[in-house]
Amino acid sequence: MNLYYQKLEQFIETLDEQTLRAVEDISIEKTFKKGDFILKQGDICKFSFTIIDGVARKFYNGDKKEMTTEFYFADDVALSFNSYLLQKPSEEVIECVTDLRVKCISRDNFQKVKQSFPKLVEYDLLFTEMYAAWLEERLFDFNVLSATERYTKLIQMSPKYFHQIKLTHIASYLGISLETLSRIRSRI
Repeated sequence: MNLYYQKLEQFIETLDEQTLRAVEDISIEKTFKKGDFILKQGDICKFSFTIIDGVARKFYNGDKKEMTTEFYFADDVALSFNSYLLQKPSEEVIECVTDLRVKCISRDNFQKVKQSFPKLVEYDLLFTEMYAAWLEERLFDFNVLSATERYTKLIQMSPKYFHQIKLTHIASYLGISLETLSRIRSRI
């Protein structure tokens, strides 16, 4: 989500010191180990997790297999959008692919801070818009790009960590079989 992160970063640069300090005051840095779950299926997503270092993935359990829907790299915000917004049990799971360092913010604390700092309401709206734009791009990629083009695009998202992601998770994210992924990798 680099382009989307850049838009958010540009907006953050316009925030005054008092607003930035208020957000920093409710931010907690945490670390997780590879294989830890920062959100389990059935739990309510009560935090947003901004990735500082490492990789996480979001998936759901489909017909006898996991379906990876997102990877989160540095600067991405990991959360189950439906669960976070509606405060309902998550159908998705967020798992640490590598050791992970994050800044997390409680949804409740963020809602309280937004009441005192109206620019954060604008940020929240922009974040939602950027997420919607990212989803639209992901749908476009699935319907228009070849599997090879989708694979190449994924590599470019985070070459530093790419080789630590299991091939089964990559294939699932790309919507292809392991065999197809192997053929693509052999050609690149």
